Amino acid sequence: MEVGVGLRALEGRVSAVAPWVFGLSLLGHLAMVAFQTKMTMVDLMVYRNASPELFTGELYQWRLKEFSDQFALPFTYPPFSALVFVPLSWVPWAVARWVWQLVSLACLWFITRKSLDLVGSRDPRRALLWTGLFIWVEPVRTTLNYGQVNLVLAALLLGTVVSARAWRQGAGVGIAAGLKLTPAISGLYFLVTRQYRAAAWSVVAFAATVGVGYAVSPGQSTQFWFHLLGDAERVGPVGSAINQSLRGALSRTLGYDVQTGPVFLVAVAAAAVLAGFALRAAVRAGDTLAMVVTVQFLGLLVSPISWSHHWVWAVPALMWLLYGVRHRLAAIAAAAWLAAIGSYLISFLLNAQPSIWVVSRPWYYSALGWVYPAVGVLTLVTVAVVLRPRSGSRSPERVEDPVDLLRQ
Repeated sequence: MEVGVGLRALEGRVSAVAPWVFGLSLLGHLAMVAFQTKMTMVDLMVYRNASPELFTGELYQWRLKEFSDQFALPFTYPPFSALVFVPLSWVPWAVARWVWQLVSLACLWFITRKSLDLVGSRDPRRALLWTGLFIWVEPVRTTLNYGQVNLVLAALLLGTVVSARAWRQGAGVGIAAGLKLTPAISGLYFLVTRQYRAAAWSVVAFAATVGVGYAVSPGQSTQFWFHLLGDAERVGPVGSAINQSLRGALSRTLGYDVQTGPVFLVAVAAAAVLAGFALRAAVRAGDTLAMVVTVQFLGLLVSPISWSHHWVWAVPALMWLLYGVRHRLAAIAAAAWLAAIGSYLISFLLNAQPSIWVVSRPWYYSALGWVYPAVGVLTLVTVAVVLRPRSGSRSPERVEDPVDLLRQ
């Protein structure tokens, strides 16, 4: 606990300059956008350039060959997603990239602020301070560099699943899943909290996105849902260091793609059991953010591919670990996340591997390649341990007023 209090005390001393931290970070990032320093935004280019192919019938045959000498990037999302991205193709590339960056930055601020709201901290300076710092951590940084959609989806999910209206909760999850499938794991939150109307609305909303896709292009919808879905190799190299899922980590450790074989299934089962304990504890404690983070981390762990930039959910996880509870294990997990996402270890491992297609590697690189899954598991353990009910004692100590704590 002393580590966590120390971090919060340090934050208290710099909170006065939080607007300056945010402003300078924002200016630094926008300068990178202006001068294209490591800002190729290849994924945004895929969204923008591939989406019109929805109307030619070549959406899933299209490839972006620029900027990639090892893997020509395909469009990997459902047809509904391509339809949503079509307006990006109506404006010049310079406009599209600026709009996307500003939207993504706004979503980052929203994720940070909403996470803090959920743990009872409503100090606007804290949201500004952490948003400014999060701009430079690896999952967020790579999301911005690639022009990825992760921050937008995370903001959509975090802003809707905790809504008071069932239709809004379900619509958020269903639409997000219609855009990029993996957010469908969010429906588990509705089941464990027995919000069955929201779960039903999510199914309806998702079905609507599939229906829209079929209305626009029946052939490509059939191709995606019945032929391409589940083909992880089409999405990218499973064994590359950038894949921070259990399958990626296990494959690098064993030297071959474990696919969906026994090793992978055992790991998935273990992750599901651990997440079950964490969810049970979070539900009993009534901790909404802990539930949301647990569900998202389970999805990231068991998905065949979870690129390092998919782990933007480390942002709300850190807010919960630092401000949601006061416990030594939470402080350790928070420090582990700060080291993991602040060190740019994944970028180092990407440069160290000879090719994105080579699965086997020296044992020390394989061990380092477990960083996000390992800290993700540590976070689930933390939720399960810190929030578990104790006989004869009160609920775990919660940080009801972090601002008062900083003043002590």
